[in-house]
Amino acid sequence: MAKNPKLRIIPLGGLGEIGKNMTVFELGDDAIIVDTGIMFPANDMFGVDYIIPDFKYLTERKGLKIHGILYTHGHEDHVGATQHIVQTFPNVPIYATPLTAGLIGVKLEEARLEKTTTVKVFQAGDILKVGPFVVESYHVCHSIPDCVGFGINTPYGLVVHSGDYKFDNTPVDGKKPDYAKLAEFSRRGVLMLMADSTNADQPGWTPSESVIDGAFDAVFRQARGRIMVATFASLISRVHQVGKAAQVHGRKIAVAGHSMAKNIKMARDLGILNIPDEMFIDLNRINQVPDNKVVILVTGAQGEPSAVLGRLATGRHRQLDVREGDTIIVSSHTIPGNEEMVNRTINRLFQKGADVIYDPIAAVHVSGHARQEEMRLLINLTNPKYFMPVHGELRHLRAHGKLAMQAGIPANNIFIVENGFVLEADKNGVRVSERVPGGYVFVDGSGVGDIGPAVIRDRETLARDGFMMVVANVDAKSGELLDDPEIISRGFVYLRDATDLMATVKSTINEVLSNSNSRNGNRRDKLQESLGRVLYNETRRRPMIFAVINEQ
Repeated sequence: MAKNPKLRIIPLGGLGEIGKNMTVFELGDDAIIVDTGIMFPANDMFGVDYIIPDFKYLTERKGLKIHGILYTHGHEDHVGATQHIVQTFPNVPIYATPLTAGLIGVKLEEARLEKTTTVKVFQAGDILKVGPFVVESYHVCHSIPDCVGFGINTPYGLVVHSGDYKFDNTPVDGKKPDYAKLAEFSRRGVLMLMADSTNADQPGWTPSESVIDGAFDAVFRQARGRIMVATFASLISRVHQVGKAAQVHGRKIAVAGHSMAKNIKMARDLGILNIPDEMFIDLNRINQVPDNKVVILVTGAQGEPSAVLGRLATGRHRQLDVREGDTIIVSSHTIPGNEEMVNRTINRLFQKGADVIYDPIAAVHVSGHARQEEMRLLINLTNPKYFMPVHGELRHLRAHGKLAMQAGIPANNIFIVENGFVLEADKNGVRVSERVPGGYVFVDGSGVGDIGPAVIRDRETLARDGFMMVVANVDAKSGELLDDPEIISRGFVYLRDATDLMATVKSTINEVLSNSNSRNGNRRDKLQESLGRVLYNETRRRPMIFAVINEQ
């Protein structure tokens, strides 16, 4: 390592968007990574399962040694891409708190990568020596247990990374925010604060997780039939709260959803989730228990069609159905972009006779992220020289930047940047440097990165206008049609109801082929162009058109 290498901070995900959080810290040729998350696809990203950060920079950076990957907590937007990173960088150790390590372990086991890397478990408050970096962890409250932020010591000062946080003074697990550590950081001097911006446009304070206990108690007391609670598979604290309410009201717990069942087992094995064995019942046996004595935990709170709640809404679940009198609690915050899917799912559940309870109808969910007053408190507690808002869309980053200015940080010391912009620090301060790739890598089935913008545009066109295929057999010498062309249409028009249009299409095919002396490629292109013009003139739609010309 050079004698006085610059500190480089490189956000590869999480800035200008919600999700796929990933940040690289470099000193010369030595680096650590904080978080490797995923992002859910937007509605127009057809077929995409999820999105991971573009970490091509790391694979192409010659001589770089990654000493470790540090995780703030176990939500998918922070750990979801772990298996992809581990596949690319085997043997790089992972550092995580017990629950986060357990959630990561489940992922690595399913991907058969558990022997590829070492998972080093630490407790909040531990100091980690990772390469040339001394990293001080501290406990923060969020909507999942075992969350931490990091104080990263560098030759140019302390960089504080908040992770996802809120200042919850009555957390359900009894572990309060580590105010003392934040104040101690301030006394030593903080070079830069990197802070969660998700709720930067929300005034006031985020309610405590404990308010959900009262809401659950009220719903459980009033429900006369089965209760289903939909939440994230990793939201162990919510599972704990459901367990408490079930115990008080004499209900057994069944679990629907492979990922949730595995995470609950892992959390119970670690002693993080304390629900007695006798409280659980197999999903296949729920019909042996009175409806008013059972609660079912399900996945799919974001309206995902393939998750349990989505399949219940469409009647496609093999073991469960929605009955008149069921109470369904949707205990999650809708991720931006998922509103349409969530609302459609809720409406379908209502159609099936269920009573659906969701925020804001009742306080069955609260955000795990700080609002404006908590953000001001964090800035004042740490008193940083420089400030970089992270974890949020551009509107959130800008709103957070304004809060920092109001707290007294000069505008020139506030860095509102998006993925790929490199921040450099040396003895002269911090500044924005060059930009490296920081875009989207789409995961579609087993394919990673083989789906790009061009394919997504094609899928959008197919979804919007469909396609038409024409297969024509022509005489090799004269080029004339030998028989009627075969026309196949999907998602454009129903052929049996489009007799006049098909007559026009056949006339165009005959005219183009009869008047064209060119062969194969050029003739095919001309036919596709002519059909495109005709179909647009007739329908004002632009389906994809494929022509196959067989010479015989």
